[in-house]
Amino acid sequence: MLEHMSGKLALRIKSVVPEHPASLAVLKFAIAIILNVLFIIGLTLAVSLLTGRTTEALLILISFALLRQVSGGVHLKSGMACVLYTATLFTLLSFIEVGSTAVLLMNGISLLIVLWLAPIGIERQTRIPRQHWPKLKVIAVILVAANVVAGSPVVAASFLAQSVSLIMARRGVRT
Repeated sequence: MLEHMSGKLALRIKSVVPEHPASLAVLKFAIAIILNVLFIIGLTLAVSLLTGRTTEALLILISFALLRQVSGGVHLKSGMACVLYTATLFTLLSFIEVGSTAVLLMNGISLLIVLWLAPIGIERQTRIPRQHWPKLKVIAVILVAANVVAGSPVVAASFLAQSVSLIMARRGVRT
């Protein structure tokens, strides 16, 4: 569905501005990314309004996205699968209510995984030169370490989910 929508939008843009330097494939890819993000945010927030977990959902949306940008992770085969999986995951994570020991444990596991694997799977998603990737690891570590201080259960769960995505990327999993 996302691929179809992005293709139609790309064709429309090219018909309105045929001299645009971007190819149809590039436009379609860029639009698909934008639609993917918008649908994940929209669906997650819509469900969170129904469940009364909007604050938690917002924390998850922000924390997951920040860590994802600097650490990488696994990618799903289709945009719609990504939207449905991610919105479901974020909704489930918004209900996490655990004590400080569990938060520390989740943060600790996330920190170890980020130290071990980040960044991974970002080759085609970033323009950052490879020589700067160690800085991305440092930023990822700082993000996770910040939640050791903040102690947010939903952020710890979000970071753990994103960290597990790094393991899946290392194993070459594409679901």
